[in-house]
Amino acid sequence: MKKHKVYKDTKLAVALLAPSILLIVLLIGYPMIYNFIISFQKIPLNPRLTPKLVGLKNYSTVITDINFYKSLLLTILYTFFSVAGSTVVGLGAAIFVNRNFKFKGTARSLIILPYIVPSISLVFAWKYMFNNIYGIINYMLVDKLHILKEAPLWFDNPTSAFILVVLFSVWKFFPYAFLSFLAILQTLDSTLYEAAEIDGANKWQQFLAITIPCIKPVLMVVITLRTIWVFYMFADVYLLTKKVNILGVYLYEMAFARNDLGKAAAISILLFVIIFSFIIFIRKKVDINEQK
Repeated sequence: MKKHKVYKDTKLAVALLAPSILLIVLLIGYPMIYNFIISFQKIPLNPRLTPKLVGLKNYSTVITDINFYKSLLLTILYTFFSVAGSTVVGLGAAIFVNRNFKFKGTARSLIILPYIVPSISLVFAWKYMFNNIYGIINYMLVDKLHILKEAPLWFDNPTSAFILVVLFSVWKFFPYAFLSFLAILQTLDSTLYEAAEIDGANKWQQFLAITIPCIKPVLMVVITLRTIWVFYMFADVYLLTKKVNILGVYLYEMAFARNDLGKAAAISILLFVIIFSFIIFIRKKVDINEQK
């Protein structure tokens, strides 16, 4: 009787999960498999023509292209500064909000605002602010404060454009880190800090000895997820400027500007291998730390 009940429960679970599994296979599994297949092909512009099998030629062309390594380096720098910045700002904001003060709810709402507003609206706002003719930033720096003699083209210069897309990423996504850290900080026992204060520990020592160890699991999750998201970033950067050629932009131009879908597919596979290797590395580091 018990085995029969378990069998019925299993059948019910499979029946309930079947639609979700089917959607995952159709929307994620099939595109990944198809992408892997065309990475070994030369895709003609005419869809009526048969793709030509070229083996590893697409991969060899990509890994011998100096522009690929330039984009990879730029992507690594962009990812590092974006993830580090959003994590630090998010943690600082969470520590600030994790105490009682007037208008605490308002402050929390304002902090998460960039995260819930559509990206296209934020991109438009930033491009408007830094416009060289009517932007508020150039108006203040040139006309009011006289720090600059003439209005720079912020998004047309590779260096300033890179700095701005990093700042945009930090500003837009630090609320995710803020919410994650705030949730774990609110569960910490205040007596730990009281005991540390009695022992003579200052705020910085309390932060290193209590806060960091307690939030470390959440910290690793935030860093891992943010790294994955930023490493695959395309839309925000491409809409802000054409001067920051990260891998997402490099892949897009390879696929739709040069119409080379085979090489674009090879780039996407290499992106997947890189980020998957990073995840495995982080997972092993976490396991080693847990064993200690």
